[in-house]
Formats: sequence, structure tokens, C-alpha cells
Amino acid sequence: MNINQLKDAFDMAGQKVQDLEDKRAQIVIDLGKDEASHSVDEVAKLNASLKSAKMNQELAKSAYEDARANLNAEPINKKPLPVKQDGKTDIKAIKDQFVSDFKNLVSSGTTGAGNAGLTIPEDIQLQIRNLTRSFVSLESLVNVENVSTSHGSRVYEKLNDITPLKDLDDETAIIGNNDDPELTVIKYLIHRYAGITTVTNTLLKDTVDNIIQWLVNWVARKDVITRNAKILEVMGKAPKKPTITKFDDIKDLENNTLDPAIEASSSFITNQSGYNILSKLKDAEGRYLMQPDVTNPDKYMIDGKPVVRIADKWLPDVSGSHPLYFGDLKQGITLFDRQQMQIDTTNTGAGSFESDSTKLRFIDRFDVELIDDGAFAAASFKTVADQTVGTAGAGK
Repeated sequence: MNINQLKDAFDMAGQKVQDLEDKRAQIVIDLGKDEASHSVDEVAKLNASLKSAKMNQELAKSAYEDARANLNAEPINKKPLPVKQDGKTDIKAIKDQFVSDFKNLVSSGTTGAGNAGLTIPEDIQLQIRNLTRSFVSLESLVNVENVSTSHGSRVYEKLNDITPLKDLDDETAIIGNNDDPELTVIKYLIHRYAGITTVTNTLLKDTVDNIIQWLVNWVARKDVITRNAKILEVMGKAPKKPTITKFDDIKDLENNTLDPAIEASSSFITNQSGYNILSKLKDAEGRYLMQPDVTNPDKYMIDGKPVVRIADKWLPDVSGSHPLYFGDLKQGITLFDRQQMQIDTTNTGAGSFESDSTKLRFIDRFDVELIDDGAFAAASFKTVADQTVGTAGAGK
């Protein structure tokens, strides 16, 4: 099992815990209104499931952290990691050393040859990754591959039609060539994405935990915004479909756009404004197009396909039209993650000297590439008409 599979397992375990915690919160609210709304047995089963899910999350976290620790990545800083007497890595010492180096870096006000910035430790990077899940990050919708080099390539098989073998009715006939699978090479080149913020010099007087928490919160926001922007840029390369104006146009997008093999793992993705319109759409018999998931009533589906709702600020309208994607983004898009976040600071340049402040620059390293433009399609809509009477049998 590679590190990307462990990352997916860790994310799924975390989502399972979150779903159960949300369900528990709803039960508590229900019981506050009506003590008979849920049985003691139901509550006990939920608590047991939540306890088990948290244990699985810790196991997945441990496996993922171990795999990341063993990842053969090029370190920017060449300092050896502090270790305890038993030979294990001293996480507390790493944090303390990082904050000490961070303060020294800020105080020096230079980033010259002798002070080339700081790479965020693995433990703090993990905190950042965990926090990004509290935002609506598009990264969870695409495939993420951790890489240890600045560039590389991957070979993928294109989704194309397979024709039958040729019928040779003559025993002496020459056997011709098959239509061999068509392969495509996708190259990635890790880019640097950077942002600058201004911090007050009083930050240096804070404790280790305060500095780390401030840093984690700040970097997480920057990270989500940056990666969302690049993912949206690649999503915009999807094949465009005619504008949706009526109920059956959504059926056409679902039933007649992608290869059925991809359709099985596909979902709908829209923004909050578009979701609001789709939630009110009705078929010819007056039933809502979107129906609750029987296994999770808080989530909705269209014909058994999940509907993912993204906030308007993360997935904005385009020229007044709401976006609607259908497909499997994990098959269509890959984010190549270099996993080397770096901090540089100055208290003399970029106007910081005049304002008695410190400028802090964060650099993230990743690349986002379109892998298969046949794995998803893009449509748009402003308003959608309900299905008309007499056409209910036209869809699925």
C-alpha cells in the first residue's frame, strides 16, 4: 500500500468520525425537544460506532504519518532531526527548534545565503492538513499524489473504444495488428506558489504553542485558497456542454456524456446558489429531483449520484451562470504534492522597516494536471424548468 492510499484511508476515516459526530449532535438536539425521539439502544450503538471510528482514525493517522516520515523527499534544511534517548524522533524538540529558528529568522531581517528560510516540520504540516479539511477544499475531490521530486511524468491509458478481434475465415490468412491501448504521457512540473502577509513584532513574544497555532491557521487558509484556484483552473478545461434550461437536460448530462465505466463513480458538483435551484426542481409527478441519501439523510443525490455543494466563494458563478460538473474528478485531475512548505521573512524590506513590522512569505510547492478530459464534463445554468407532464419516462 503506497502513501497516497494511506492518505485516502486517513481522509475517509476522518470523514467517518465527522459524520458520526454530526449525527450525535442532531440526536442531542432531537432529545432536547422530545425525549422519546431516540431510543437508549440507538444512542448506545451510535456511541459505540463513534468510539470505533475514532480508533480507526488514530490507526490510519499513525500509518500515514509513518509513511510520510519514510518518504524519500529532498529536505531544504539539512539539520538532523532531534531524537530521544530511545532513538525516536523528539517531536517537542522539533517544534521548539522550529519556533526558535523562526524567531531568529524574523529577528535577523535577512534571507541571504546564510539564512535560506525554514521548512515547516512534518508534524506542523499535518496540523495544517487537518485544519484545511475544516474549510471546503476542492483538493478532496481530486486525486492527490505525493511526490519527492520537482518534476516527472506519468503514463496513463486513454479511454477509447475497443473493437472486436478480426474474423479470419481463411486458415492461411495473415493475422493483423490489434488496436493496442492508446497511452498518453502526463508531465508534471512542481511550481512555487507564494503569498506575503504582515505580522506585528509582538508575535515574537508569544509562547511556542501560540506561534504554532497562529502559523497553522494562517497557512491553512492560504493553502486552501491557492490550491482551490489551481484546481478550478484545470476544471475549466473540461468539455463544455450546452446550457441547462430544463429538468431533462440534467438527465442528458448524466446519461449521455461519460463512458458508463466512469459514470458509476461520478457525482454532481455545483455551488451553493446552483444547489439551491436544483433542490427545488421537480419531475413530472411532482417529486423533487434531489433525494436524501438513505444511508446519510444530511446528504442528497440525483439518481443515486452524490451532489457536492461548494460555497460560492470557492466555486463562483461565471457570467451569472451557476456551474454544474458531472463526473469523477479523481480520475480526471491529479494534484502532485511536493509537500515542502517554506517560510521566509524580512523586517527591513517590502515596507516593513517603515512600519516597524515583519513581512512573512509562505511558499507552497505543487502542480495540478488534467489527466483525462473524458472523466468529467462541465455545464452551466441560470434557471431550470421542472419536467413537464408526459415526459417522466424519458429519464432514468
